Amino acid sequence: MNNTLPYDEYSPKSIESYAKQIEGLTFREILTDAHEEYKGKGGLGQIIEKYHFMYELNSDKEPDFNNAGVELKVTPYKRIKKTKKNPIPYSAKERLVMNVINFEEIVNESFSTSSFLHKNSLLLLLFYLHDYDKADRLDFIIKYAQLFQYPKEDFQIIEQDWNKIVNKIREGKAHELSEGDTMYLGACTKGSRKEDNYRKQPYSDTKAQQRAFSLKNSYMTHILRNYILEKKQTYEPIIKDSSILEHQTLETYVENKISKYYGRDIESLCSEFNVSIHAKDKTSKVALKILGVNSNSAEEFKKANIEIKTIRIESNGIIKQHMSFPAFEFKSLINETWENSNFRCKLNETKFFFIIYRFDNTQKLILEKTMFWNMPVNIIETEVRQVWLKTIETIKNGVILTKRKTKVFNNLPSASDNNVCHVRPHASKASYEPFNKNADELPDGRWMTKQCFWLNNNFILNQINKTGLTK
Repeated sequence: MNNTLPYDEYSPKSIESYAKQIEGLTFREILTDAHEEYKGKGGLGQIIEKYHFMYELNSDKEPDFNNAGVELKVTPYKRIKKTKKNPIPYSAKERLVMNVINFEEIVNESFSTSSFLHKNSLLLLLFYLHDYDKADRLDFIIKYAQLFQYPKEDFQIIEQDWNKIVNKIREGKAHELSEGDTMYLGACTKGSRKEDNYRKQPYSDTKAQQRAFSLKNSYMTHILRNYILEKKQTYEPIIKDSSILEHQTLETYVENKISKYYGRDIESLCSEFNVSIHAKDKTSKVALKILGVNSNSAEEFKKANIEIKTIRIESNGIIKQHMSFPAFEFKSLINETWENSNFRCKLNETKFFFIIYRFDNTQKLILEKTMFWNMPVNIIETEVRQVWLKTIETIKNGVILTKRKTKVFNNLPSASDNNVCHVRPHASKASYEPFNKNADELPDGRWMTKQCFWLNNNFILNQINKTGLTK
């Protein structure tokens, strides 16, 4: 033991206890107590490492507190609006970035001996409140300091995620990695998209953007709410017995469970699972009830940022409806960069659970299949990016509105312009009146109906057909 340190560097509990001494302090107060002046270099985590715990900064493969096997992570959370869907008015502000992935070394690792597990099996989480009313981040308050070890059921899914990421690298597809590939543990991009941030990979000549392991924003929100704030869990779990995941993935378990009901019509399913046939979200409620979940979402889905989407295929094999995303604000959208845009982040980080129904010849809605899906990264960076850039350009140049009879048309990217996505109204009723709830202000001062990005119906059908699910 180093007797000069005010904590036992071999004891996780001693390290946690010493960390709790700064709960309620700002980063500025930590610097003041250490008689140090902040020179604007380094992150907030480095202030904690250097001036509170008094150890030298490093980027080693070893945990920060190597003798105790503890990795320090300083991470922000934020206030959100309290709603029925979000009864706890706080969420993680961002994903938790961990160690950088070495493409050439990791292919020779197994999960149990991995550098990821060695470094990140026991975390000391320091959550600070990102207060948007404070201009200087040094005035943010450290609220919680707590040791965290993955619960058994989460650990199994994280292991499955790690294997998915590494297997993709072993297939020579590191350049196709996407955070939507996995559940809790992601492979996020690290650094800018400049050429010097691309790395060689062992089984392909194509360079891949540097990536790091990360715990997804949705999973960090779960940790914050359930393990840090010590609130009662809002959602029910699908997996009641963790031994279920010893020989199968969560995705396989979910699909197998629901597959027993393929071929059943929605009316009989609603009757069997006590779901109102008039409920707007009856199809997703039935699926959750089959999985043994009575709430409006499953704990695992929330932690993994999985969105349920119902797909209805007509009896003639087409999909009528496009898939919508949240409305955007014109003036906010044009100030985004592509790399940090809401739409790109949404597609990169979200996994979708498609519940696929088909109308039979008598127009009964039949449960056909389910599938987990995420947008391939090569499509995000090509077709989706093209639509996003065209949308920005059109808004900046001034949207052209053309009235034909009783309808007003615009020149934002349409479904015929691109095979993957387009822009169209989000509001159910058109409005061009200032301050109307269905309208948003353009940069030139005009108002028009709120818009959002949509995935094309034919693109969704094509993705489904690729799996061989439809008849």
